[in-house]
Amino acid sequence: MTNNNNNEWPVLSYKNGKETYETLQLWTQIVGKIKLEALPWVNHSWHITLHITPTGLTTQTIPYQNTYFQIDFDFVNHELRVSKSDGSVRQFSLKHISVADFYDKIFAILGEMGIHIVIKTMPSEVFGDVIPLDSDHKHVTYDENQAAAFHKALLNIQQVFMIYRSGFTGKSSPVHFFWGTFDLALAFFSGRKAPRHPGKLPHLPDKVLQDAFSHEVNDCGFWTGSEAFPEAAFYCYLYPEPAGYQTAKVSPAEAFYSLPMGEFILPYAAVQRAENPKAKLLDFLKSTYAIGSGLAKWDNGLWKQEE
Repeated sequence: MTNNNNNEWPVLSYKNGKETYETLQLWTQIVGKIKLEALPWVNHSWHITLHITPTGLTTQTIPYQNTYFQIDFDFVNHELRVSKSDGSVRQFSLKHISVADFYDKIFAILGEMGIHIVIKTMPSEVFGDVIPLDSDHKHVTYDENQAAAFHKALLNIQQVFMIYRSGFTGKSSPVHFFWGTFDLALAFFSGRKAPRHPGKLPHLPDKVLQDAFSHEVNDCGFWTGSEAFPEAAFYCYLYPEPAGYQTAKVSPAEAFYSLPMGEFILPYAAVQRAENPKAKLLDFLKSTYAIGSGLAKWDNGLWKQEE
């Protein structure tokens, strides 16, 4: 059965949204790199992530010298907004601008507001030929409908992730958005140290990945797809991966283990079309956790026992 009664979960098409997603990813990298330069390091890179708001994505509060500022993507009014603790606000439209235009506009605004930050302009964690952010006039697509649908999906997914997170009693991440890989993610940790991660992601120091995977982790998330897997999907993986993980039986029926990606996958469309999307997504999240935590012999007490 399909969820046609209220259209709470929007249709996402990688084919139709690809160019918008690519532009958004690079815009969020500019904003994320500003946050990276301004804040002290926190383990697992949790300080650099963006967070979902009712209208888009936010950096949350960033300190700068004797003041504070925040950068917000608004996918309802389709603008980028910078707010400062002295009450000043600047914004510009996201329509019809390239990545380089975005770069110029945001740093012009920050300069007007007395905020002077320098970032590294090479995109992070992007495969293939990359263009420095300050000279990228290739990526210019911003489809308002695609951006709005993406944001609505993030709101729905965040709600389910928060419910799922409430059952875990150990160390867990916030539900947050990584601009490097352009995904909404949630991580649970067993508390035990993990083998040293090999690193090897483009334009990302190995030490960053080694810090992120310093301890055993069950990571789940959502991303909009790629050329290698051209559809939006949910994922879950365990690091280090225990024996038997790849061949374990996962639910719901549409979920599977992808050898090329090294993780369990549930297509977003399977959730979007479901009679009860929240229940289907929770089934995937709980099933993959049960598989991974069981095979890796995580402490049973890390999951709250249902009353």
